[in-house]
Amino acid sequence: MSHEIVPTHESHFESLHRALDIVAREHKYLALMQAPPLERSVAFYRGLIEAGFPHVVALDGARVVGWCDVSPVFGQSRAHIGLLGIALLPEARHQGLGARLLQAAIDRSWARGLTRIELSVRADNLNAKALYERFGFAHEGVQRRATLIDGVYHDAHAMALLR
Repeated sequence: MSHEIVPTHESHFESLHRALDIVAREHKYLALMQAPPLERSVAFYRGLIEAGFPHVVALDGARVVGWCDVSPVFGQSRAHIGLLGIALLPEARHQGLGARLLQAAIDRSWARGLTRIELSVRADNLNAKALYERFGFAHEGVQRRATLIDGVYHDAHAMALLR
């Protein structure tokens, strides 16, 4: 099936929130274990969009099956940096959608004037790590015990892409 990659719009928010909850409940790919309340997620999405930060979704018809966003980091001295977040629903993985979402977000980040994109990826998420490496993200270190999920610590790799 052909999926469409588009900038996130208000009409996507509820489906995006459902997708976020599904991926979060896998307890593997995100910092969240479940989606926050819908109104908090909508405020986040609106805030990014209104500030001109990249937020794109992969659609299967009207249903969001994946997303990629680049959000601001704290501090005026770091205004050139964005923090990348990306995820796909289980049935949308291994179809090239992650690469398409990532490319769209990178292009929009550079167009917005960012010159550095940072991310953190769990050390055991080999597919995502390989994708980031393919796009030129460089390893900047290991974040030991970066997450604690169901009583188990997981290391993560800090990575960044420079323009």
